Formats: sequence, C-alpha cells, structure tokens
Amino acid sequence: MVLRVLCLSSFVVIAAAAAQPPASQSETSSPFPPGPGRDALVKVCGGCHGAESAVAQFKTHDEWTKTLDEMANNGATGSDEEWTQIAAYLDKHYTLIFVNKATADDLATTLDVPADVAAAIVSRRTEKGPFKTIDDLKAVPNVAAAAIDARRDRFIF
Repeated sequence: MVLRVLCLSSFVVIAAAAAQPPASQSETSSPFPPGPGRDALVKVCGGCHGAESAVAQFKTHDEWTKTLDEMANNGATGSDEEWTQIAAYLDKHYTLIFVNKATADDLATTLDVPADVAAAIVSRRTEKGPFKTIDDLKAVPNVAAAAIDARRDRFIF
C-alpha cells in the first residue's frame, strides 16, 4: 500500500513538473553548478528522489559509476547520452580529488583545468613529492587559486 502511495505521489509530482514550460539553465535557480549534464542529472535522478540527495556527499569516480548503475537497475531511465553527461557532470563537480594519486587526465577533469596545467601538477608531484596542503597545490605554475579554493572540500591528500 505504501509503495502504491509513493508511486502515485511521484507520478503526480512528475506530471505537474511536465506541465510546466521548460526553463533554460540561466533562468533556473538550480542549486547545481551550470554545465552540460546538469539538466540530465535533475531529470534522471529527480524521477525517484530529489537530485539534491543524490549529490549530498562526494564520491570517487568508481563510486559514482556504481551509483549510476544501481539507479539504472532500480528503474531510472535516461538515454545513453544523458547517462554519459551525468557521469561527466558528477566527475567535474562532485568527485573526490586524490591529488597525490590522480592521473593528469583525472586532474584535468576534476579540476576543470587544461591538460598542460594538469600535467604540470603531476610533474611537480613527481619531482618534489606528494602535496601536503592546498597552498602547495596553488604554488604550481598556472594553477588558478580560485579554482582550487572552489574545490577545497573535495581534496584528499
């Protein structure tokens, strides 16, 4: 009985949302950073629960992959393109950053920096040893301090 009520409630909420005209990303006051994948995240995750609860904690790339697989297995639907966009969006905005272990490609994605800056981070780490603080990371040439500060809660040293 409870399951039927939840399903009916979800259907009513989804139907009400579908009746609204779509707003562009710039028109919404979404709690999520703008960018490719945000709308897909809200659409696919919002079918079962609030997307806010989905990203309430940071995870590793592998943990996000497992979460998305579980969502799909539990009935969440989206196109292949939407799933790909969601995975990339989560990597960019909600994935933990293992600054002393990540590859240059991983750093480019999670820090949203050009490949040459990510390579410089890896080079500095290789030459001088592991980073110990955020300030060590900021000292790498061409690393934007504001970008590091914006991701402060995601770093694992």
